[in-house]
Amino acid sequence: MDLKDKVVVITGGAGGLGYAMAENLAAAGAKLALIDMDQEKLEKACANIGATAEVQGYAVDITDEEDVFATFQFIKEDFGQVNVLINNAGILRDGLLLKAKEGQVFDRMSFDQFQSVINVNLTGSFLCGREAAAAMIETGQEGVIINISSLAKAGNVGQSNYAASKAGVAAMSVGWAKELARYNIRSAAVAPGVIETEMTAAMKPEALERLEKMVPVGRLGQAEEIASTVRFIIENDYVNGRIFEIDGGIRL
Repeated sequence: MDLKDKVVVITGGAGGLGYAMAENLAAAGAKLALIDMDQEKLEKACANIGATAEVQGYAVDITDEEDVFATFQFIKEDFGQVNVLINNAGILRDGLLLKAKEGQVFDRMSFDQFQSVINVNLTGSFLCGREAAAAMIETGQEGVIINISSLAKAGNVGQSNYAASKAGVAAMSVGWAKELARYNIRSAAVAPGVIETEMTAAMKPEALERLEKMVPVGRLGQAEEIASTVRFIIENDYVNGRIFEIDGGIRL
């Protein structure tokens, strides 16, 4: 798909990986619809990107079915079409499944701790994917849906909720590739490893050094390296139903 004048929707698009993707795709000539919960960050992102590309921000709770449906209706009205969805929005609420000492359980991952992550990372991706696909079909556009999974999809200590959500979006990506091909819609996923973010920047130097040594290439990934992978998937029309692990060779 040639990105020139294509409409790209990015959830969690006001910061981090989402913003890096927005900048990359704007440089390729795409028009951007950024979805984010943070109104202030959203306005700032749109102002920055608006200097070089057409962009509109939508403050939306992606776990609310009615809000998601209405938002994609607004995007269709504002841009006339939808070509790409990047399901990037996600949260972490890490914790062990339970804690025990001397045969006595004294703590458990709460239901809310589990379900809140599933709601945003998995249910939110499902709702946005469904409405994006509907918009692509209704406006007669070729389409691409990209879900952002994680290396944690294989399972990780202290991440029952997050790992389950990211395994789920990877599985949906493959299923959608098979279901939606008849409508000229492709689907894929990117599973990043450890990426340099505000969170890693706040780590103690010795902890960060240990983390970097775990990665065979000897460093953390960069947001732009994930963004360039997303762009490759969009632009290569023979990519469908695959999970791209961009992780520097690390394995959990």
